[in-house]
Amino acid sequence: MIKGIKHLTLLLLFVFIHTSIDAQVTFTKDIAPIIFKHCTTCHRPGEIGPFALTNYTEVSNWANTIKSVTASKYMPPWKADPSYSRFLDENFLSDDEIKVIADWVDSGVAEGNANDLPPLPIFPEGSLLGKPDLVLSFAKSYKHKGNGSDEYRYFVLPTGLTKNRKLKAIEMRAGNKKIVHHALFFSDVTGKARDYDNRTPEYGFSSDEFSDFGTFEVLNQKQFPGYVPGQKSRKFPDGLAQEMTAGSDLVMQVHYAPWSTDQLDSSSVNIFFADENEVIDRTVRDYIMLPFNLVKGQNDFFILPNQIKKFEGVYTVPFDISLVGIFPHMHLLGRDWEVYIKHPDGTKTNLIKIPDWDFNWQGGYYFERYKIAKKGSKIHAFATYDNTKDNPFNPNNPPRFTTWGEGTKDEMYYLPLLFVPYNTGDENIIFSPITSVKDEFGSNHNIKGASIFPNPALSNSQLPTNITFSIAQAGPINIELLRANGEHVRRLKDNEFYQTGSHLVHLQQNHLAPGLYFIKISGLNDLKTIPYIVH
Repeated sequence: MIKGIKHLTLLLLFVFIHTSIDAQVTFTKDIAPIIFKHCTTCHRPGEIGPFALTNYTEVSNWANTIKSVTASKYMPPWKADPSYSRFLDENFLSDDEIKVIADWVDSGVAEGNANDLPPLPIFPEGSLLGKPDLVLSFAKSYKHKGNGSDEYRYFVLPTGLTKNRKLKAIEMRAGNKKIVHHALFFSDVTGKARDYDNRTPEYGFSSDEFSDFGTFEVLNQKQFPGYVPGQKSRKFPDGLAQEMTAGSDLVMQVHYAPWSTDQLDSSSVNIFFADENEVIDRTVRDYIMLPFNLVKGQNDFFILPNQIKKFEGVYTVPFDISLVGIFPHMHLLGRDWEVYIKHPDGTKTNLIKIPDWDFNWQGGYYFERYKIAKKGSKIHAFATYDNTKDNPFNPNNPPRFTTWGEGTKDEMYYLPLLFVPYNTGDENIIFSPITSVKDEFGSNHNIKGASIFPNPALSNSQLPTNITFSIAQAGPINIELLRANGEHVRRLKDNEFYQTGSHLVHLQQNHLAPGLYFIKISGLNDLKTIPYIVH
């Protein structure tokens, strides 16, 4: 009897020890998956993060800082309110993830079992989108003076295009990541920006150098998606593109942050065009809400000292549109944004809410599905500015009269909208998996849960085919469409970086001849080939 009790006691002790070990929060099992997915893209050698977060030693050295900035939700830098609307590429932590980090730090930053460590993301060199079709680079380095002032500088990059091209994405490669705060891209077919550049002794130009140059002159031209550090550029979905005009110049407005010493910058821009076999049915357009859109009584965009002021802009939609993305912009007095559609029937569709604006972390937001606005709908955009001494980011002490301007100490009401003309069925098109792709039971593959829907697909349908998959290790992915005999038809993705988790890629099948095809998804030392039928 005593012997049996001893055996039972030892067994219970063994179970207790292993249960305690399993319950312990460790880096390898609990923290590394969070860090690698949400932080390492920026916090790695050669990128904008001030320190690397690629292994246990690096993360544990910054453990208390990580606990603090995640608890306050300062990091990762995602400013849009997810309870208001949802977007692609969202990068924020859940309350459970924030608690896990805090528990790990408070319990002593245990490393854990090496076998639990997920693989580090594989980042391709030079571009996160694959091989660019055109690379435009600075003609020479530009010196940003170390006088403690920020600077907005325009650079003109001739495209050299001899015919119009369908543009899928622009990706800036900042030459000096310490000083490049953000950049905007515009198309100039007039040659005026090139003339301004030629009239200045230094490379590039600023609006201050020309009395006849107005900011709106450039800002009102066709705009392409901009650049903010740490945010992966996104290609437009299959069948969608913007147009880059033959003979045009790409005009870059680069915001250089204040610095204490002279700094040189020589940046480049990767341009991605539509695959030669991709049929572009819909051209993405842009409309920029500016102070011209402010409601009656607010036409003068100025903010008095010690004033908190809320502006309302309205854009009446002239024809049926499907919104693709939205890009709010303001400066240091900015407090919040709220943008929604008021439909003719009185209903409302939320677009974006940023309740706690931070000039350091602005970005572009692409909707997870089309936001439909029929003709006569009104897009209301509210922006609040705090020009009081209670605003810790106010650049002036005491507060000063502030109005529109490019400088950080000036202010802006600036809201680009990307859209395509509406097509029947756009309400049913999504750009992100509604639920996570299910893992394959017992699978040790990197590419998991690959599927196609609908399959078979109808060749006369305007709704795209959805290719869904999940990956266990972040890294470059290729997706190719093949005929039944193995002949190449189209390359949908070419060595493009994808984060861990579930993904959705569109294929417009309405230009495919009926028949049997195969979708091949490859990368990360793995391959999935799925039969695909078009009727």
